[in-house]
Amino acid sequence: EVQLVESGGGLVQAGGSLRLSCAASGFTVDDYVMAWFRQAPGKERELVATITPGGSTNYGDSVKGRFTISRDNAKNTVYLQMNSLKPEDKAVYYCYARSIVSIEGYLEVWGQGTLVTVSS
Repeated sequence: EVQLVESGGGLVQAGGSLRLSCAASGFTVDDYVMAWFRQAPGKERELVATITPGGSTNYGDSVKGRFTISRDNAKNTVYLQMNSLKPEDKAVYYCYARSIVSIEGYLEVWGQGTLVTVSS
């Protein structure tokens, strides 16, 4: 029932920009902690950005100042605006959602991933 679908990945030149979208179904994104992760081959999955239901954001050091996470509640969609892209940003980018933790537990869901390739 709950699902995240990413889109917007592709090939971009170094210094360019891409905007990733994460469309949620089965829940509302402003009730969940939303995040973007990325993973390159042979490397650990890395936290890129988070946004809380209250709108607070955090970014990994490697993308701070270049990437922006945002949310459109009316569209039930989370975005990742990526500017000043570098070849080292090449990875599969995953959208992630997690409900507020309670004594009853929590729910989490991952998107399928979208590939971002940055050429030099």
